[in-house]
Amino acid sequence: MTREQRRLAAIVSADVAGYSRLMGRDESGTLAALKALRREVVDPPIAAHGGRIVKATGDGLLLEFPSVVDAVRCVVEVQTAMAERTAAIPDDKRIAFRVGVNIGDIIIDGDDIFGEGVNVAARLEALAEPGGACLSDDAFRQVRGKIDAGFIEMGAQSLKNIDQPVHAWRWSPDRTPVSPAPALALPDKPSIAVLPFQNMSGDPEQEYFVDGLVEDIITALSRFKSLFVIARNSSFTYKGKAVDIKQVGRELGVQYVLEGSVRKAGGRLRITGQLVDASTGTHIWADRYDGSLEDVFELQDNVATSVVGVIVPKLDAAELERAKRKPIENLDAYDCVLRARSLLFEFGKESTLQARDLLYRAMDLDPEYSTPYGLACRCISNIKLYRWNFDAARHEAEVRLLVDRIRVLGQDDAYALALAAFAVVWVCREHNLGMSFADRAVSVNPNLANAWLLRGGVAAFCGDHASALKSFEIAARISPIGNDFHAVNGYRALSHFFLGNYTEAITFSLASTSYLPNWLVPILARTAGEALVGRADEAAKSLVQLRALSPDLRLSTIEQTYPYRGSEDVARLREGLRIAGLPE
Repeated sequence: MTREQRRLAAIVSADVAGYSRLMGRDESGTLAALKALRREVVDPPIAAHGGRIVKATGDGLLLEFPSVVDAVRCVVEVQTAMAERTAAIPDDKRIAFRVGVNIGDIIIDGDDIFGEGVNVAARLEALAEPGGACLSDDAFRQVRGKIDAGFIEMGAQSLKNIDQPVHAWRWSPDRTPVSPAPALALPDKPSIAVLPFQNMSGDPEQEYFVDGLVEDIITALSRFKSLFVIARNSSFTYKGKAVDIKQVGRELGVQYVLEGSVRKAGGRLRITGQLVDASTGTHIWADRYDGSLEDVFELQDNVATSVVGVIVPKLDAAELERAKRKPIENLDAYDCVLRARSLLFEFGKESTLQARDLLYRAMDLDPEYSTPYGLACRCISNIKLYRWNFDAARHEAEVRLLVDRIRVLGQDDAYALALAAFAVVWVCREHNLGMSFADRAVSVNPNLANAWLLRGGVAAFCGDHASALKSFEIAARISPIGNDFHAVNGYRALSHFFLGNYTEAITFSLASTSYLPNWLVPILARTAGEALVGRADEAAKSLVQLRALSPDLRLSTIEQTYPYRGSEDVARLREGLRIAGLPE
């Protein structure tokens, strides 16, 4: 067996602050400037101080030195020279490195190095200010009194994926660095700051549009009870400044940062946006939007709605992955809700019951948190839909209790209101109450796709399928990706069926079940639609799938199960399923 090679070394991790922003502004110019700085300012001192470039990425360097004194001398020399070289360059175009320095045991693998010593250096780099450096206490002890540089003690720092806190020290080129305020603790739900977008059009008159767009996005995000959104007054303090996303995250105490730019060309505007995980610098989403200056305010509204519709599911997905990594015994109320939502989209009996247990646990942990009450309503709705030991009296009483809690706690929680609206019609057959809850939900948060989706479902129960389809169209426009969108297609299928648009019903059903194969609603619409257009073989296959998901479904239970106000709707569904072969 080959013996693992290890040695003690000084490790330096460096990256360019705001690299993505610089590249987005001027890709060719940034690359050329970075190459020149590497060639003339950075690489020569590394060699002179005995360092080795282990690897170089587009915006970063990993270096190894035999001596931590030589490593820090090299860092101070490079950062000082960089500050002098770029002093005349505007902040928003200046290239500046952040550097982390550690001394520790490393594993040698060819020309590469690994180990916790390397990981700590990389995490310390994330704490450094642009143009500065951050040292571990182990590294600082080796250089104290041996180099002409001043340091500020930062205290114990909790570093991502590092088990024990690391005591750290900060250096900056002016040698009189200000000790920063401690990093704010992250809230117990997804937190986001929307930075002022850059006006790259060269037209100062466009500032009103750019600022208005950002304000619209902040307002729209603030309607989501599941998000912690930094207020405009705080995020706009970064207007006109070159920013480092990781530093913004620390200063504002947020996990995610949305930044963007607006560029005018002729009579058109191009708007770009990107969502970044501030703790790692990882890009989660990026997109661009184009429109005419003639429709500038409509474009502003459309972009704000689209950005919110896309990034909220992205945040949900990122937060769910975080919650999945937690042991079940350590889940808080919010984590319980995240896991329950994920389980509900499996559309299985066991997963629904697990979700229900998690939601009641969330209620115990935080009785004032309204969303678990709404999602518990969704669990009971599914139990009735799939006929999983549904007990009409018991489950109706449970829904009424949950809805009463939402009435008290959730008047500003659009998601809980929408879930209650659907359940109170589906389970309790109270159409007017359901419609009032649904309308309240979309007025509280008109940017919540799920609220429009469930409002459409309630409108369909009330027999207004044209209104239902309009609600589904809004939901699809707000959330064009993810499970919400595929659920929308399932509901669209059923409304088209009731309107006699059987071909459209089949098309939307197939689009929905290609992503949500166990969801009964689109399969129900497809089975009945295929039968009524004479596709007997396809209808028979769909019926097999339908009965596998809901074995107790019978023609005699259709009216009892589906609370459509219009008797012709129930009759149309019964007839389609009868022709398909559903037994009496």
